[in-house]
Amino acid sequence: MSKLKTTAADMVEAARDRIEEIETADLIGMVDDPDVVIVDIRDIRERQRTGAIPGSVHAPRGVIEFWVDPDSPYYKDVFGQEDKKYVFHCASGWRSALTVATLQDMGFQAAHLKEGFSTWADKGGPVEMIEKK
Repeated sequence: MSKLKTTAADMVEAARDRIEEIETADLIGMVDDPDVVIVDIRDIRERQRTGAIPGSVHAPRGVIEFWVDPDSPYYKDVFGQEDKKYVFHCASGWRSALTVATLQDMGFQAAHLKEGFSTWADKGGPVEMIEKK
């Protein structure tokens, strides 16, 4: 395979340069804020294995652009709430950085959890376990 023009790490770095990043401790302080919507874009198996932030919305990475777009047949009302702060997260902050940069390009304002869920519990963040269905 020929060398890529841009690596995934380069894309994440470029995204992080232009989006809002939230530290874990700061998001822990926002968990009960009714004006904050925490969106977990990890795969359902990741959520079942390591748990989730209580009250977070699950929106798999592969569909998020369609769920956010009011003109899409897949639009979800949770993304149409006025005056809410949306904070997206994945496991390590890479997928969520790319997601938020893409959503910003679409005109949807959001931030992401800089370190992702990987340090959440260690830093005192609440976790709820997700049952397999």
